[in-house]
Amino acid sequence: MEEEKLLERITVDPKIFGGKPIIRGRRLAVEHVLGMLAAGDTVETLLEGYPWLDKDDIRACLAYARRLVGHERVEPRVAGAEP
Repeated sequence: MEEEKLLERITVDPKIFGGKPIIRGRRLAVEHVLGMLAAGDTVETLLEGYPWLDKDDIRACLAYARRLVGHERVEPRVAGAEP
C-alpha cells in the first residue's frame, strides 16, 4: 500500500484525545502505538491487544512519524558535553 493511502488511516478528531492523531477514528493514538513499539512490543502483541487493528494501521503510524521527523532538525549531542 502506498504511503499516501496509509496516511488516510490517521485521523484527527477534536473530541478524542484533544485532537491528537488517532487510527481510523478509534480511541487509539498514534503516539500510543509508537510508544508500545519503542518499548519493545511486537506487531503481533499490538494486533492481539487491539483485534480491530491491522498491520497497515501500524505501518500508517510509522509513516506518519517519519513524515513528522523528516521536517525536524535534530542537533547531535556532542560527546563529553554537559546536558
